Amino acid sequence: MEYRDYYQVMGVERSATQDDIKKVYRKLARKYHPDVSKEADAEAKFKELQEAYNVLSDPQKRAAYDQLGRRRPGEQFQPPPDWGRNFEFRTFGGGGAQFDDSQFSDFFANLFGGASPFGRGAGARTSRPRPGRDHHARIEITLEDAYRGGERAIQLQRPTVTGEGHVTTSAHELRVRIPAGVTSGTQIRLAGQGEPSMSGGQAGDLYLEVELQPHPAYQVDGRNITIALPLAPWEAALGATIEVPTLGGPVELRIPAGAKAGQKLRLKGRGLPGKEPGDQYVQLRIVLPPADTDKARELYEQMKRELPFDPRAELK
Repeated sequence: MEYRDYYQVMGVERSATQDDIKKVYRKLARKYHPDVSKEADAEAKFKELQEAYNVLSDPQKRAAYDQLGRRRPGEQFQPPPDWGRNFEFRTFGGGGAQFDDSQFSDFFANLFGGASPFGRGAGARTSRPRPGRDHHARIEITLEDAYRGGERAIQLQRPTVTGEGHVTTSAHELRVRIPAGVTSGTQIRLAGQGEPSMSGGQAGDLYLEVELQPHPAYQVDGRNITIALPLAPWEAALGATIEVPTLGGPVELRIPAGAKAGQKLRLKGRGLPGKEPGDQYVQLRIVLPPADTDKARELYEQMKRELPFDPRAELK
């Protein structure tokens, strides 16, 4: 997708205050509104302006956008994999004006994804106090934390507007209860931890989207996990009982005689816990001892002479 410089679209400096952003938007909106403008490309300009203002007028979106740094407009761009992690957003779709953001660019959609599925929505106007908007953040936890669950402290970045109208971020620490067996993509709801209501209603909620950190030993697929188990050639050929690590502690696994490299054995229920616990798969990997001593080379030469073995027989 192509990078969009929203500051350039609005013709403001990155140091512009929120009031500056609002004033420039009103001026440009009058200039490019399709109903009144005589500019040839008024509709396209107005749509670009709406998109830029939707981001820059919202402190949360603006602070997150600024995290991407400066880029050349139009250059091919993908946000970093960790973009937005531990960063607290308002429910998307906000901003100083109500827009139909479904018509915005792929750049906007990839960063902000349209309206949050957890938002309360604008709804009809009512005299009752309106609740505060929900916030949304991503947190990263270890696979061990996901298996055990428990309470942990997390630190989020919460955007705020200073008295001078500039957007800044501040650390916001919370203690969160992690359910045992949580998987990537799971949403943890913290009631009342979102945006305070401006009219005396209930505060919004905070939704934390869980992301599991890469693990040096395990591959994760939903609740199932896979580990590679190195075997000596004689263990694979003759069979053996091997101690295998699992998230719940080591267990003994019987390797059948004649096991092959890449073969998978299942440890039922040894994956992430849940109503239907996941399994652990053990993928066999045969490791050859190095021929780095006279004795090792002698044994390899003996196998070469005495074993009737052709590893490429199936290719003939």
